[in-house]
Amino acid sequence: MQNTYMAKPQSVERNWYVIDATGKPLGRLASEVAKILTGKTKPIYTPHVDTGDYCIIINAEKVVLTGKKLNQKLYRHYSGYPGGLKETPYRVLMEKKPEFVIYEAVKGMLPKNKLGRQMIKKLKVYKGSEHKHEAQKPQPLELHI
Repeated sequence: MQNTYMAKPQSVERNWYVIDATGKPLGRLASEVAKILTGKTKPIYTPHVDTGDYCIIINAEKVVLTGKKLNQKLYRHYSGYPGGLKETPYRVLMEKKPEFVIYEAVKGMLPKNKLGRQMIKKLKVYKGSEHKHEAQKPQPLELHI
């Protein structure tokens, strides 16, 4: 008789990875990072346990959007009040807050529940090539996308 392995939250070992976003398409980068945050790249993946690793994304301003998305794609935010819909083109967002663009793309690919909110906390995004997590000894991770 075989038993299915279920990971325990206290027994999960977490690694730290540094990912360089230079020249990577936004959606493909976000989907790979979401897999790492959920733990789907590990053999001990358990759907109801956060088995994922930490991700540090550097050079967020150098991520690319393919086609005409840079001008046509809009970020929408609704305040809840009549007339409270705000639309911002991605070109403006990439100039002001490129970290936010990657953060929102990855957040949209995670589960919409308590587990997803716990997973997104393991994502760190930085505009330049410097980050403040050297003490965790992050390993560089090359994504082939």
